[in-house]
Amino acid sequence: MLSIEELKQKACATIEQHKDKLIDIAKDILNNPEAGYNETRTAKLVSDEFNRLGIPHRTGLALTGVKGSIKCGDAQGPKVAVIGELDSLIVNEHPHSDPVTGAAHACGHHCQIGMLLGATTALASQDIVDSLSGEIVPFAVPAEEFIEVTRRLQLRSEKKIEFLGGKQELIGLGEFDDIDIAMMCHTAGDMGEKKFAVGGTSNGHIVKYVQYKGRGAHAGSAPHLGVNALNAASFALQAINANREIYMDEDVVRIHGIMTSGGEAVSAVPSDVQLEWRVRSSTPRAVLKNSNIVDRCFKSGALAVGASVNITNIPGYLPMRHDTTLQNLFLENSSELLGKSNVIVIPPGKNRGGSTDMGDLSQIIPSCHPYTSGAVGAGHSKEYLIKDYESSVIPPAKLLAMATIDLLAKNGGKAQEVISNHTPNMTKDSYLRLQRDIASEIYFDGAI
Repeated sequence: MLSIEELKQKACATIEQHKDKLIDIAKDILNNPEAGYNETRTAKLVSDEFNRLGIPHRTGLALTGVKGSIKCGDAQGPKVAVIGELDSLIVNEHPHSDPVTGAAHACGHHCQIGMLLGATTALASQDIVDSLSGEIVPFAVPAEEFIEVTRRLQLRSEKKIEFLGGKQELIGLGEFDDIDIAMMCHTAGDMGEKKFAVGGTSNGHIVKYVQYKGRGAHAGSAPHLGVNALNAASFALQAINANREIYMDEDVVRIHGIMTSGGEAVSAVPSDVQLEWRVRSSTPRAVLKNSNIVDRCFKSGALAVGASVNITNIPGYLPMRHDTTLQNLFLENSSELLGKSNVIVIPPGKNRGGSTDMGDLSQIIPSCHPYTSGAVGAGHSKEYLIKDYESSVIPPAKLLAMATIDLLAKNGGKAQEVISNHTPNMTKDSYLRLQRDIASEIYFDGAI
């Protein structure tokens, strides 16, 4: 029986042996980006690699998810999920965007799949499998980026999904019911000379699809006969801005959105205006409070001009909560692999401002979501690029494998420690109840 250190060395050597292929896979996905719930090619690539490795798996979970199974030892023990995200953003200006769809990997998810396959390749080694207890679940998941709301609402209306985020949907489908621990790694473009980061948190959010209805008329000869839905939206945005002084610093409030339709012709009074908006805050309580404020502002715009407004509130993500024991495993392993001076420990209360559906999972089961170097530029922008693929794929693949070995070695003792010391914030049932309670439609007629 190999020692834990020998197992880690073997895993790292296997990943190093396959590093060129893993980087090529990440670059292939970069050049073939697919937005959430549409990642058919990327999912097939993962499935093909699982087949090559002899890993049993299921496909088509939450439309495109791929869930594998590596049973270790006598297969009795905890189940650890190693996660990679399949989807891209829509960033038309990105140098690697799809010319037809605008899809682009401006957040590094293509590297996550390289990490996932690297860790899986190493952990599937028979020597490692025989030395561990429990089950490793390599899991490629869809639709982390909360975008294309109109399209996803259509998928919901067709009963193809319930939730607009991938891990939300997988939680609802019960695909995490059998998972005891979950972890993944993300690229980051703000780490300077450092190579790895652990800690910090993220915002929760609610998404809003807003539609103003007015009355069309000729904008030149008869504007008095119309009701300008664009003016209603403009008043609402001013109202949102007028409330910014009441937002608490500790709530890390971010309120932002886009107008997806602003009218049909310059010569006509706009009668149908549509927006997608997002309310982010550091706690579920603050999210709900600020969401209600924003709803009030949207109503005020309708009231100002006598239009009507329909607000569809869509449950977004919850704040990220790192399990302390898991985080310490990553800290210890990254310090050993990369050097302690190359690792950042982010204070627990430090909020990155964005949101991730890994936060949802972290409210239910022990989870960890560290960051790796190799990227430059602002996330979600045309400037976000992977400049060092080796840093963005290979060390995190090794660290995911090393942490898994720590957890499942010695009869899964460390995993059992994580599970017994962890107190979830929510059960699956209470999580789903919260999300379903958030889902609502508000109709307000400002003409009455």
